[in-house]
Amino acid sequence: MTKKKQDFKKEKEIFLEHIQKSGLRRTAQRDLIMEIFLRTEEHLTSEDLYWLVQKDDSTVGHTTVYRTLKLLTEAGLAREVRFGDNKTYYEHHYNHDHHDHMICTECGKVIEFFSQVIESMQDEMADKLGFHATHHSLRMWGVCSSCQKKKTETHSTAPSGAQPRVRVRSVSSG
Repeated sequence: MTKKKQDFKKEKEIFLEHIQKSGLRRTAQRDLIMEIFLRTEEHLTSEDLYWLVQKDDSTVGHTTVYRTLKLLTEAGLAREVRFGDNKTYYEHHYNHDHHDHMICTECGKVIEFFSQVIESMQDEMADKLGFHATHHSLRMWGVCSSCQKKKTETHSTAPSGAQPRVRVRSVSSG
């Protein structure tokens, strides 16, 4: 899912204000990276975003993409998420509802979900223990319905007790 460029007026203002406060200047490369990130409603690694940016401007380096993602995160426009595959992904944060993630350990599919019951239980436990939660992240690993069906069809054996290998689908790989 992508958004049109005119939808990002507020995000651009927030980003410009943040880089100015950081003593940095606005550049065409930063603007391009921000635009592509905001248009892409996916979980992206810096490498994924780099390859998307390369399609528009081959002069943009990976370091510039990485640093701009960090600036977007500091500005509250992006959020870092980790799915257990030793990579850092970035997702939209500004003006996006809170959600949690289920990650398929077979195909790498990431399913976003929201549960008021889970949210209420977390708040209840924090209150009960006198804990002031500022934020949280819930990730569940398992097997999606499509992969469960494939396993049933192929009669695969039960997995060992070892930690499952997580392969998250990225933009560049499909």
